Amino acid sequence: MTGKKAAGEWTKEVQDYQKKMATASKTPPGADPKQLERTGTVREIGSQAVWSLSSCKPGFGVDQLRDDNLETYWQSDGSQPHLVNIQFRRKTTVKMLCIYADFKSDESYTPSKISVRVGNNFHNLQEIRQLELVEPSGWIHVPLLDIVNNPIRTFMIQIAVLANHQNGRDTHMRQIKVYTPVEESSVGKFPRCTTVDFMMYRTIR
Repeated sequence: MTGKKAAGEWTKEVQDYQKKMATASKTPPGADPKQLERTGTVREIGSQAVWSLSSCKPGFGVDQLRDDNLETYWQSDGSQPHLVNIQFRRKTTVKMLCIYADFKSDESYTPSKISVRVGNNFHNLQEIRQLELVEPSGWIHVPLLDIVNNPIRTFMIQIAVLANHQNGRDTHMRQIKVYTPVEESSVGKFPRCTTVDFMMYRTIR
């Protein structure tokens, strides 16, 4: 009787531990990108790029991916990997990607493995990040940095969904944001003119 009780308690402890570990391993959400923009250190540049997808269902394409609405989403309609291609007209400095995913709403459509690649065009893309996502619910921040932690400069970014939760076939992504660092203007480094004497001579004629 005592042995059975001990075994039962041990089983419950194992189950509690597994549940705790499963919860702890979920991908934690990042801050809302709008908070980053308010700091003045980054700027969203997705509008400067040409976006394309490997596939999409009608009415669930690039427009939904970029409409600032977390209730809409891109839905792929083809075989994996599912690709989002972001191409700039000139070489551009990029610091971070922000991707919104929602496992609670999308379940098996939610990405579980993502590859981020950069290059000049489709023919020379190189992977710089690979992410394993566990039931993500919120913004996922993906820093795009070189080996010395500087923002990368690139013509193209490709986001590849390699796998979905529960072996799902097609994928949902609700929003993608692309950020470049904001360089501080040298003009902003001058002291502000606050006294009357300074105000008289603040303009160079």
